[in-house]
Amino acid sequence: MDLNQMILDLRAERDGLTAAMAVLESIAQGRGRRRGRPPAWLASLPGVKAKDGPKRTVSAATKKKMALAQRKRWAAAKKAKEA
Repeated sequence: MDLNQMILDLRAERDGLTAAMAVLESIAQGRGRRRGRPPAWLASLPGVKAKDGPKRTVSAATKKKMALAQRKRWAAAKKAKEA
């Protein structure tokens, strides 16, 4: 490959990265905390983890165990409040 072509390719890549960094910096500095769902294009960026995944199912036995544990915590809190 020609050395001049390599330099041109690297400059084009640098310009693209500089533009992308400028956009990200403006997003980070431009607004404070936003309310609501982030825009779809922001969620599609690489490195952004989507929260919508497969739903986890809980068996009836596990639900019962969780309910008993919560009742135990409520009882302990009620006992501590009365004492």
